[in-house]
Amino acid sequence: MNTRQRVLLTTGAAALAAALTACGSAPGTDPLAIPSVNRLPPGAEVVTTNERQRDPACDATASLRPGAQPSPGNMPAGSTMATIVASGKVRIGVDQNLYPMGYRDPATGQIAGFDIDIAREIARDLFGDPNKIEMHPIESAQRIPALTSGQVDLVVQTLSATCERAREISFSTTYFAATQRILAVKGSGIASSADLAGKTVCELPRTTTLDTVLQLPSRPTIITMNNWLDCLTALQQGQVDAVSTDTPILAGLIAQDPNLELVGETLAVDDFAVGIPKQATDLVRFVNGVLDRIRSDGTWQRLYNARLNILGPASPPAPKYVE
Repeated sequence: MNTRQRVLLTTGAAALAAALTACGSAPGTDPLAIPSVNRLPPGAEVVTTNERQRDPACDATASLRPGAQPSPGNMPAGSTMATIVASGKVRIGVDQNLYPMGYRDPATGQIAGFDIDIAREIARDLFGDPNKIEMHPIESAQRIPALTSGQVDLVVQTLSATCERAREISFSTTYFAATQRILAVKGSGIASSADLAGKTVCELPRTTTLDTVLQLPSRPTIITMNNWLDCLTALQQGQVDAVSTDTPILAGLIAQDPNLELVGETLAVDDFAVGIPKQATDLVRFVNGVLDRIRSDGTWQRLYNARLNILGPASPPAPKYVE
């Protein structure tokens, strides 16, 4: 390198340093270092409270006893069921991102799952045809608003019966009793809820499982996302350390990523019920009649074995009635 080249190199380096200083680089810092970024995924929100909290003042799993069940297509005049049958289809709020409860089957493009099977049994007893159903995919936070606004006739979407929710809508008897646990990456070191202290957990807003995590003695940082697939992506990308919700949902996430595992103790039990408009007591009794039928004729067990056998043996939950 000759003298002229050394001068040019030195001058260029000095000019670069001056330019970086002019742009605001602090003395002693590396101007080429990548700045730190927020680890939270897009759309995530850190939460410390839940808009919908558990109310232990009643037993929302107790529902109205069914009466004489009308035959398909022959609903009592003036009844809620007659109005639905006259419309040609029953409108039901469902999930399309929640394998194996309600998801869009890539092979057929149709929404399928255990919840969808329950919805079709209701359509079968209304019309005599399980396909007389208009499915409305909605986010979990929109389940109650979809009912109260009249957007749908029913919601069959892993909806837990709670007293707080029962102020706005009615519930059928329980069609599935689910336990809540923790989902983590294998080898993460998370073995129980106590290990969540200092960790980040993904939840959905306005859910009963969020209430449970908020009540943990060693509360983690909690973020909420729009659906459980978003939580799965965040867990896979290391943006959260764990997900906690009901085991059918977690088992579906494991089926999509075998590097994940269920860990820890049972945190809570959630009773899934069909959501029904508040004043439609005749429809509550009718839906409970449908659920009684599928418990007694073997349909529930057949549907469970086809969709949820990954959870191990189970029997249909016994109904509880208030009258």
